[in-house]
Amino acid sequence: MTEPNPYADGEYTWGPDQRAGAPGYGYPHGTPAYGYPHAAPGPAYQPTLPGVPVPPQHPPMAAHGGAPLLSLGDITVVGDQIITPAGPMPLKGAVWNAMDMSRTEEKIPAAAIVLAIVFFIFCLLGLLFLLMKEKQTTGFIQVTVTSAGRHHSTMIPATGPDSFAWVMGQLNYARSLSM
Repeated sequence: MTEPNPYADGEYTWGPDQRAGAPGYGYPHGTPAYGYPHAAPGPAYQPTLPGVPVPPQHPPMAAHGGAPLLSLGDITVVGDQIITPAGPMPLKGAVWNAMDMSRTEEKIPAAAIVLAIVFFIFCLLGLLFLLMKEKQTTGFIQVTVTSAGRHHSTMIPATGPDSFAWVMGQLNYARSLSM
C-alpha cells in the first residue's frame, strides 16, 4: 500500500511540515530529514534532471597499485602506467625526451654598483664591490613522453643552473622503468 503524495498538487512549502508525525522541513514520509537516500549510491549514481541531457562519462581509470614511482610536472608513473591529464599510457616501451629552454645570466647587482660608487669616494677599495656577481636562472625544461601512439608534453620551471641535471636524472630513471 503506497501513501498518497501530499505534494502532488504542486504546493510545496519550505519549513517544518505542520502535519502530525511529519518528518519536518517539507520532506514527504519515507525520506530522511536532510534529503539523503537511505543507502549510499554506488559508483554509477548520476543525479539527473528531467529534460537535461547527461554529459558523457569517461570510463573510470583502472586502480593503480602502489605509490607513484616518479612525477615530472603533470606526468606521473604509477605501477606499469604513465598517468597524464589526457589519460593513462603504457609504461612499457615509452620514449622520454627533455629539452632545456632555460638560461642562466650572471650580472652585477645594483647594490654592488651603489656601494662601489659610495666607497670609491672614500678609498679605491670600493671598486672591489664590482666583483660581486649574481646568477639568475629563468625559463623552463620541456619533458615529453610518447607511448602507444600518444604524446604528452609538460613544462617544468628551471629554478637554478642545476635544474636540467635533476630533470635528466629523473628522466633516466623513467627510461629505465620503460625498458
